[in-house]
Amino acid sequence: MNQKCNKQVLIPRPALERMPVYYRCLMKAIDEGTPFVSSDELGRSVGVPGVQVRKDLSYLSGYGRPGVGYVARSLASYLEEFLGLINDKEAVLVGVGNLGRALALYPGFARYGLQIIALFDNDLAKVGQIIGGHQILPMERLANLSRRLHIQIGIITVPAPVAQEVAEAMIAGGIKMIWNFAPCRLVVPEDVLVKNEDLAAQLAMLSYHITCRKVGYVR
Repeated sequence: MNQKCNKQVLIPRPALERMPVYYRCLMKAIDEGTPFVSSDELGRSVGVPGVQVRKDLSYLSGYGRPGVGYVARSLASYLEEFLGLINDKEAVLVGVGNLGRALALYPGFARYGLQIIALFDNDLAKVGQIIGGHQILPMERLANLSRRLHIQIGIITVPAPVAQEVAEAMIAGGIKMIWNFAPCRLVVPEDVLVKNEDLAAQLAMLSYHITCRKVGYVR
């Protein structure tokens, strides 16, 4: 394991989760021709004060320097290396419904080094269709293709009742990282990392806050 990976383990999870947002803010500044970005500007991108930004970036070999603006391109390049964004990451996606199609066609993944190279579905009416330049393949090819191409990431966008089965097929193909959009918890071996995205739960939270604001407004 390289030095950056060793150091990354020591970074608190909230700080680590803010790093990609800082990177996005820096890339926006670069695209707009802005050479320097302050800690306050970075903080506004994630809703934290500038002092928290400086603390977060202090984990990156002394990047947290109070009173000095960050060189956008330099810090973005460092974050690219630190987060592994400069490394190409190939993924397969299972479940080519509306969400799966949207993810397969999303161009923003390229900036983060992610390339979806194969699509799978168990609906025979979808098999053979071309989405984003990729032909939808039958599920029985998932494990073999993943193993043969040494795929690192599997993306699950299927209904909850079949998500576990899909995860097991991915694991059988050697996949160690799963991005799960199905509204369920997967049971996986300890060496497999799962990142859950429960869209329904997030929508419920938004609905709750909307309701609270309406009640507050009435009062």
